[in-house]
Amino acid sequence: MLTPPPAVLLEAETALLAETLDDVFGWELLQVGLWGSPRGLLNGSRTRQQTVIAERHVDGVDLVARLPQLPIASGTVDAVLLPHTLEFLPDPKAMIREADRVLAGEGQLIVAGLRPISLWGLRARLSRGAFPPGLRNLLAERRVCDWLALLGYEIIASRHYLHSAYILKARKRVYTMTPIKIRPRERAAVIGSLVKPTSRTRS
Repeated sequence: MLTPPPAVLLEAETALLAETLDDVFGWELLQVGLWGSPRGLLNGSRTRQQTVIAERHVDGVDLVARLPQLPIASGTVDAVLLPHTLEFLPDPKAMIREADRVLAGEGQLIVAGLRPISLWGLRARLSRGAFPPGLRNLLAERRVCDWLALLGYEIIASRHYLHSAYILKARKRVYTMTPIKIRPRERAAVIGSLVKPTSRTRS
């Protein structure tokens, strides 16, 4: 991002993210992308460690990488924060998939975005250049929710503010198969693809 976001927007998001992150626990929170100062949105984080990844180095950035290719092992992060990151990438859906890859089961994904149908959206469309600079897409909240639903996420919170923006909070659900226990006397003997009837099922 070439210029800082508008102060009123950043102030509102800093306060809302402090509330949003208040019940996000674990070892590692990963912020992908810059929005304002590198660590300014992480004041409310209660994870033991916070890591900021961006495509360029400034003070406060821990890792520099090309997005959405994160140098993070799969399933190792407790929470991922995308502060308007999707709006500055040519393939935002790929970023969602990459965040899903690094998140551990039951991990949380927090996405901040600007609504396309809003004053900010109108300003972005009418400006001669992208506004803010580098902006590629404005993604409707429903669209992001649909992507997350396809990956098996549960939306656990949605906040709207300044009539133009939203913060989504979603949990990565992991579903496991629970074997059904069958008592020995009721178990059918299986030979190949044929099931022999037991004494209880024989007419």
